[in-house]
Amino acid sequence: MGKECFICGKTRQTGQNVSHSNIKTKRVFNANLQKVRVVLASGEVCSKNVCTSCIRSGFVTKPSPRSAAQ
Repeated sequence: MGKECFICGKTRQTGQNVSHSNIKTKRVFNANLQKVRVVLASGEVCSKNVCTSCIRSGFVTKPSPRSAAQ
């Protein structure tokens, strides 16, 4: 799935726009996903979509610049 966090599985949520006259229309809240290079458990480096809360929490292991040059 394209719009899903690789780490936590966070996807879009639905809600409503509420106007001043209290008219409600459907809307979508998308997760804040960033394409990040990630080191997997097998040691492989690949690009994955990860939400910003997982990046800030330290759940993502980024490759060192030294390993990228090799």
